Amino acid sequence: MAEPSYYYPGGGYGWATSPPAVQHPQRYWLHLLLFLLTLYSTTLVGSRLTYNFEHNLPAFNLETDLVAYTQMWKSPRQLAPGLPFSLTLLAILLAHEFGHYFTCVFYRVNATLPYFLPAPTLIGTLGAFIRIRAPIYSRRALFDIGVAGPIAGFVFLLPALSIGLAFSKIIAEVPLEGNVLFGRPALLWALEKLVFPGVDADQIYLHPVARAAWIGVFATALNLLPIGQLDGGHILYAFVGEKHRRLSRVFVLLLIPIGMLYWWGWLFWAAVLFFFAARHPVIYDDTPLGTARRRLGLLALGIFALSFMPNPFAGN
Repeated sequence: MAEPSYYYPGGGYGWATSPPAVQHPQRYWLHLLLFLLTLYSTTLVGSRLTYNFEHNLPAFNLETDLVAYTQMWKSPRQLAPGLPFSLTLLAILLAHEFGHYFTCVFYRVNATLPYFLPAPTLIGTLGAFIRIRAPIYSRRALFDIGVAGPIAGFVFLLPALSIGLAFSKIIAEVPLEGNVLFGRPALLWALEKLVFPGVDADQIYLHPVARAAWIGVFATALNLLPIGQLDGGHILYAFVGEKHRRLSRVFVLLLIPIGMLYWWGWLFWAAVLFFFAARHPVIYDDTPLGTARRRLGLLALGIFALSFMPNPFAGN
């Protein structure tokens, strides 16, 4: 049986899962170059994390770490210990983005391969993204594309976090001087109770692999915010349609008191999302999502609840 057709905003009708799209060539060299640069930058960070972990030093200390980074140029062999961190982090990011990409391929929605963003940050990257270069006309396709990334990333980060905790260690006093303190999402709290029963969380020194998985958890929570064109925003639109815009503004406003009470970074994200990402393209499709997708929506909500942290970062 043929699928129903839907009206295109530009005029005419077309198939919901196979809209016509201009094919753009993939710039494979650029994707590869950005990936290799990000691999280098995250391995650089990971090597220092590993050194600090092995010597019971603060995980992040800008003064000493910056000096060490300049010395690594002279001895590339020092980068090797950073690979567990970088490969874990990139695997989680790749899983997330390829979850979106392969779902786009399934629905014949034109999209690019993942772009990685190397950057001189604490983690060596600003993440990764794909560009969707064609409209999405089906409510079900929008939902599937939006939910595929967080679920695929979570499938990778959950065992990574578990393995990372297994390699973490207990020390009487985790060094905090000059350190950046990571928050504890519900997922990490629960796994710590399983791996280190009866141990105070402040005595657990996370292995670099666990820190890479933590970054994946934070990125998942950020992407699942039910706002605008974030993954959570796509999922929200698939459920509520045109009410999405009003609800997005409500959730943006909720970030303001969270930012004032816990972490100023949420104020930054509230401003960015309000001015640049609160709107969502209209989808002319009233097809119900069905029971299976509604359950996946609840799963995504559960992942968000396990991943979200009011105070993900704190200085000391």
